[in-house]
Amino acid sequence: MQPLTDDPRGSAMRRADPAPSRLAYRVQRWMLTPGVRLLLRVGLPCALVLGAVTSYMADETRRDSVDTAITSLRQSIEERPEFMVNAMTIDGAGPSVAQDIREVVPIDFPVSSFDLDLEVIRATIAGLNPVREARVRIKPGGILQVDVVERLPALVWRTRDGIELVDEKGVHVGFGEARTDYPDLPLIAGDAAAAHVEEALRLFAAAAPLKDRLRGLVRVGDRRWDVVLDRDQRILLPETRAVQALERVIALDQAYDMLARDVAVVDMRLSDRPTLRMTEAAVGDWRQLRQINGLAGN
Repeated sequence: MQPLTDDPRGSAMRRADPAPSRLAYRVQRWMLTPGVRLLLRVGLPCALVLGAVTSYMADETRRDSVDTAITSLRQSIEERPEFMVNAMTIDGAGPSVAQDIREVVPIDFPVSSFDLDLEVIRATIAGLNPVREARVRIKPGGILQVDVVERLPALVWRTRDGIELVDEKGVHVGFGEARTDYPDLPLIAGDAAAAHVEEALRLFAAAAPLKDRLRGLVRVGDRRWDVVLDRDQRILLPETRAVQALERVIALDQAYDMLARDVAVVDMRLSDRPTLRMTEAAVGDWRQLRQINGLAGN
């Protein structure tokens, strides 16, 4: 029996071994990794397309023609009738406020809706002093709809330059011609009085029992308030706890009719020592009475 190494068929089988070499095996395994497969499927085609586009767009004439085509296509879409805005309507605003809105938003109609920045328009309108809220939208039919909520004047502020109207936050609403045009609005005066509107409104609420005699509030030195009544009477309030001081004066008046007497000033600036200042007529009468009593005593 001959050994297997001498078998010619065994030699032929070893020569026809289909197994790849170690290097070929490693290359095949590397080609099957997800990263390489993604690079060949996506990265290589993208690189070829990018290279082709870059080569094509390297010519300035070609770039200009592409830009012109894109611009023309965009205009043809934006200027279609269904995208055009032809008018603006304003709801919730008075004639003067509506005129102000049209002045600050000067749109030349018709205009494409793509050329309108609704948020910028809304912010511009909301920036007007008389406007508290604003909403802007495009209605079907090519209408730019502006819905406005106006600020309501809460006080009349008399300044050196005239009469201004302010809301409950002290924001300027508009100008007035005369105080008599706003009989239902309380009056404040003094420098920086509008910066303390909330306190002024609390004082007006506390002064409700004096409503028929109340003329207004005057801000003194941007520190405190004076309550002005008819007959040139004044109540000088302290810098702090002004509402409580006014309520104390009203309680004294209801108990003793203090303000119905010949009192010119009720000074509450020192809470522990209220002071009354009599009118000139009352002081004169008092002096005359003293003289009479002095003569009678002699």
